[in-house]
Amino acid sequence: MFTVKQLSQMAGVTPRTLHHYDDIGLLKPSHIGDNGYRYYGEEALLKLQQILFYRELDFPLEEIKRIMGRRDFDVLGALQGHKEALQKQSTRLNHLLATVDNTIQHLKGEKLMSQKGFFEGFSEEEQEKLAQEAEKMYDPEIVRASNRKWKSYSESEKQAILAEGKSIYSDLAAVMSTSAGSREVQAVIARWHKHMQYFWSPNDEQLLGLADLYNDDPRFRDNYEKVAPNLSEFMREAVKVYVGGRKK
Repeated sequence: MFTVKQLSQMAGVTPRTLHHYDDIGLLKPSHIGDNGYRYYGEEALLKLQQILFYRELDFPLEEIKRIMGRRDFDVLGALQGHKEALQKQSTRLNHLLATVDNTIQHLKGEKLMSQKGFFEGFSEEEQEKLAQEAEKMYDPEIVRASNRKWKSYSESEKQAILAEGKSIYSDLAAVMSTSAGSREVQAVIARWHKHMQYFWSPNDEQLLGLADLYNDDPRFRDNYEKVAPNLSEFMREAVKVYVGGRKK
């Protein structure tokens, strides 16, 4: 049996997290001693491992509780599912690492890289997730509507939309030598605004929120920085000018 402190150190989670999991009925201790201390046995350890796997795959706690609470929940089957999901993540991350290496060589003048090469490893799911992450800041129904809208497109339409998005960001990088309020830059931002309609229809405040998200969230910022250094910050300034012009 392990105490909360021992298990937290072993699993790399905080005691507060274990207490929270107990409070919401996600992970109950195997035994509570006369002293009130929580103790965890092997079955609880395996259950915590499952929870951490699902968390690694971005499942919300309520969804994990629902899945693991089913009578037909199969630990071996779940582990196989985690393995397959993590293998997919590993493959994508390896592609992204290769893209980073190639981009570094390109910027050092050691290797010529095509514009298409800047986006190797960015999947359709990654592009869709980018829009969804921003939408979650406002209204869950927007997320569901966006999902329905995206899934309504044919495969050829999806590819054309993704290609258009990549073109917009590379075109924005190409005019960074001008000011954020220049006619060239603002024309690209207007294209970006129109492009977002494929996913959802953000208002002016949400456009500013998107620009902040792309700059402040490392996941998004890193994607933009691979296209051009400081692109996320430049885009934020350009979007501010764009929204300011629309309000006049």
